[in-house]
Amino acid sequence: MKKMKHILNGFMALAFVLMFAQCTDQKAADNNNSQVTATVPGSMKIAYVEIDSLLTKYRFWNDLNELMIQKEENIRTTLNEKAKDLDNDMREFQRKLENNGFASRERAEQENLRISQKQRDLQQLQEKLTNELQMENQKNSLQLRDSINSFLKIYNKDKGYSLIISNTGFDNLLYADPAFNITDEIVEGLNARYNPEKK
Repeated sequence: MKKMKHILNGFMALAFVLMFAQCTDQKAADNNNSQVTATVPGSMKIAYVEIDSLLTKYRFWNDLNELMIQKEENIRTTLNEKAKDLDNDMREFQRKLENNGFASRERAEQENLRISQKQRDLQQLQEKLTNELQMENQKNSLQLRDSINSFLKIYNKDKGYSLIISNTGFDNLLYADPAFNITDEIVEGLNARYNPEKK
């Protein structure tokens, strides 16, 4: 009896799978028919933007990059100065230790603890500043993307492209007719919209 029940359950499961497959095949066929009619050759208007060129010519991105390079340089200078100061303290400590320059063992231990704390503080500062720089880089990338996307929405109202593709080297687009390249138009429009704050 149990065997018969398992066989019936197996047949029911198989029948269900076959019904589902037929429905899916029918839907796929319907979708393919509708796609063929929707994408008649020549009905899609496509363009592409060379991101590398856009980034070198977009003043907003260049200004952001200059600010980030300056911040990175400031961080490097700050960390180098503190590291140099720490190195001097360590050398002085070593010199005093070798020449019995401490009044007592406790005083030498105190100085050693102070230098160790200074070293930990420097490491924490380096991590903190590095994290802040990374977060700012991410924020800048989002700003760039938002800036380009918002401009493309306005730009495309008149142009009516079905698809605008980004191209970075050979990552996304292996070949495209240069007639579909709208990079210069986009850069010109983005730069026209960009008004840097007066310093």
